[in-house]
Amino acid sequence: MYIYENKEWPFFIWNNDEIISLLASVRKQQGLLLGKMQTLGFEVQNDSTLSTLISDIRESSAIEGENLDTGQIRSSVARKLQLDLNGLVRSDKNIDGIVEMVYDASNYYELPLTKQRLFKWHSFLFPEQPSFTKIVIADWRDDSTGPMQIVSGPIGYERVHFQAPAAKLVGKEMDLFFDWFNNENKIDLFLKAGIAHFWFVTVHPFEDGNGRIGRVISDMLLAKADDTEQRYYSLSTEIKKEKNEYYRILEHTSHGDMDITQWLKWYLNTLSKAIKTSDKKLDLVLQKNRFWNEHNNSIKNQRQSVMINKLLDGFEGKLTTAKWAKIAKCSTDTALRDIQDLIAKGILVQGDSGGRSTSYELRI
Repeated sequence: MYIYENKEWPFFIWNNDEIISLLASVRKQQGLLLGKMQTLGFEVQNDSTLSTLISDIRESSAIEGENLDTGQIRSSVARKLQLDLNGLVRSDKNIDGIVEMVYDASNYYELPLTKQRLFKWHSFLFPEQPSFTKIVIADWRDDSTGPMQIVSGPIGYERVHFQAPAAKLVGKEMDLFFDWFNNENKIDLFLKAGIAHFWFVTVHPFEDGNGRIGRVISDMLLAKADDTEQRYYSLSTEIKKEKNEYYRILEHTSHGDMDITQWLKWYLNTLSKAIKTSDKKLDLVLQKNRFWNEHNNSIKNQRQSVMINKLLDGFEGKLTTAKWAKIAKCSTDTALRDIQDLIAKGILVQGDSGGRSTSYELRI
């Protein structure tokens, strides 16, 4: 039995004793992160929002097997946020559409979620027909090609993981969803975000794009919980890291009774990881800001700026003269002069090993 076939549908239940302490912990993390961000300037907040949205858009699409160009996402998001950044490139209309959808959800989180708004998001997600197959765009699915199923495996050996409600039921199901979503009920917004995510993907109202739109709906409620248009953590990025478990817990919860405790626990734990990841990234941003506030006038060329930023972002392995020359696209003599200049200024220090294996690191 699928969960929507229960006579109690859609009245979900969960065990508060298993949820309450976890919810309180995640709420505390949220408060500490937002408090830290509020003490910082607009530049840091904008940088964090830009980074979060880029990661969120890229990873949400990657969950569905679609790899988007990071440079194009960065350019599209920067233009939408009206940020004056160097190196912006032209972005495809499908990327611009996804950015429009995410921006609408996170910036206008107080507005009701309606059929018309979801249709607009769907048209943003699919500005034109996909090349592989024709789908219904900006309208509910019609099941003209058969039941909406989540299937894996080779032809002839398919496994049906889930079958959504029949298309004729979608309109009614979504009306119930909208009524609940837009109602100012007493459910904590973090829990409501998790419920909305699961409920939406269970109904699966569109022919394609349900996962991405479901995560955007969840993010809309998280933005409302944060009470800010700025986005500082990405749930989709953490979901991508645990993609297999994400699909497993969704499939498990979609079968059986109305108890969604295990899904909510997984959702809150993943949200906790997302906030922790953001907090670590923020520490790196603050470290970079402190560094550049102290040393900005000491850097004499673009090569040094690029290489220092790579070190501040967590350079993998040891930085040698040869690596500097290769990355900065200069001669080894030029690279060595750049390095020696920074050592003399107390910005770089030489590692313990010598000779060809001599390496350098930042003095932080």
